[in-house]
Amino acid sequence: MRCPFCAHEDSQVKDSRPTEDNTAIRRRRQCEGCGARFTTFERVQLRDVTVVKSGEKGGEPRREPFDRSKIEQSVALACRKRDIEQERIDQLVSGIQRQVETAGESEIPASRIGEMVMDGLRQLDSVAYIRFASVYRDFSEAKDFQEFASTVQEAGGRDVGGE
Repeated sequence: MRCPFCAHEDSQVKDSRPTEDNTAIRRRRQCEGCGARFTTFERVQLRDVTVVKSGEKGGEPRREPFDRSKIEQSVALACRKRDIEQERIDQLVSGIQRQVETAGESEIPASRIGEMVMDGLRQLDSVAYIRFASVYRDFSEAKDFQEFASTVQEAGGRDVGGE
């Protein structure tokens, strides 16, 4: 494993243990070059999945490998400053990854992944759900927020975060 500090090629594993949700192995490593310590995570990847993104202005669709970290970043941003345990966020992201990898398809539309995230956030926290939806659905005016928030309220969307 390459050191993130000095880019030395070799590191030594000092400690290994499963994560709290048992979906990954957390390894503490020490660089043999500079002596710095860092953490890596090892996760099971069931299959290589390609995400198909819609083309710009009717152009050819773009394809890129599925990247769990993009979902993690999006969900973390939507949940920022909300009273949501990191473990619940990790479970949501792991569940989406599992759905994508076990779907039996080698390609999946980005829109389907977005809907999976929306469904998960709807159950997790209504504010995070609206935040994610505002970017995903490209809200351009304040009334877009109002209309969407009112549909969440009408559907019985309560704040699971406790505030």
